Amino acid sequence: MIEAVRRSILGLGFSAVFTFVALTIMMLQDVQVSVSIIWMNMLGSMVMGIYFGVSSMIFDVDHWSPLKQTTIHFLLSISVWLPLAMLIGWLPFNVIPIIVGIGSFIVVYVIFWSGSYFYFKRLEHEMNQSVKR
Repeated sequence: MIEAVRRSILGLGFSAVFTFVALTIMMLQDVQVSVSIIWMNMLGSMVMGIYFGVSSMIFDVDHWSPLKQTTIHFLLSISVWLPLAMLIGWLPFNVIPIIVGIGSFIVVYVIFWSGSYFYFKRLEHEMNQSVKR
């Protein structure tokens, strides 16, 4: 439970950074938006930050294969993101935007997954090299 709270707070930190970047871009472009819209988008960002922070615990289940961990994480992630994206207005409730949104989600997920995979493969290689020495 303590680990879930710690990861939630870490996820909130990431969402705060992303929200700050988005607000900075909006400020630099002199975009005027109501407080209620900013509040709703920030809430969505925080929910996703908490979700991704806590859901990373799926990858700590040692008796699951990496394929099972990734599949469960992906399915849960899209199940949380898609309704939230439509509720908040990140995706209009029309077929084409939903298909494009799901496709974009998959591309971003694959990019992050690939980055993590290659990072841990490199780390594994470095650790094996240090053991050989």
